[in-house]
Amino acid sequence: MKRLLAGAAALATAFVLAACSGGGAATPNAGGGAVAAAGTGGGTPTTSSSSAAPTTTTTSATPTPTPSTTKPAPTTSAKPKPKPKPAAPASDPGVPCAAAAASAGTAACVDLSAHKAWILQGGKVVYGPVPMLPGRKGYATPTGTFHVLSKEKVHLSKEFDNAPMPNSVFFYPGDAFHTGSLSVYSHGCIHLSAGASLKFFNTLHIGDVVQVVP
Repeated sequence: MKRLLAGAAALATAFVLAACSGGGAATPNAGGGAVAAAGTGGGTPTTSSSSAAPTTTTTSATPTPTPSTTKPAPTTSAKPKPKPKPAAPASDPGVPCAAAAASAGTAACVDLSAHKAWILQGGKVVYGPVPMLPGRKGYATPTGTFHVLSKEKVHLSKEFDNAPMPNSVFFYPGDAFHTGSLSVYSHGCIHLSAGASLKFFNTLHIGDVVQVVP
């Protein structure tokens, strides 16, 4: 029995030495059995398959703005309104002189039949009526529309022996407003009181309208 065990041990030792000598190429398995794949533990090899799921990227296109078809309302600039023309001065209903009332400046009006006189400014009465006396028969005061020709503080009438004519305002050659008697008719001039003649002298200017109506 001891010989049998010793022989088996020697055989095992010889086999191990032949397998680890590294001398020749490894001989294939004579028994035609399956060869275990190299690995750890000799277990069944595991196959790991990783399949990446395809990612789908969806890109949304930015919408192109459509051109607006609405046209802007045209701007219209308001035309400046024409300036109103200055209205003609309204005549005073109590004054019979239309031309004097229509004057934009200072004017005088004389009513021979009524024996009245006025001063107007822009068609409005600013003085009067005041009493007056015109020329006597044969020396009638001219009627019509005239303009102040000259002024003289104290005029001496050469025609009538240098008779004084204070505050003379001439509107017709030889005829003027001046201080005179309100009870005696003149030789064509217009007699006024001293206060009225001074007002006419200070207010009327050369070129102002003087209208004398019958």
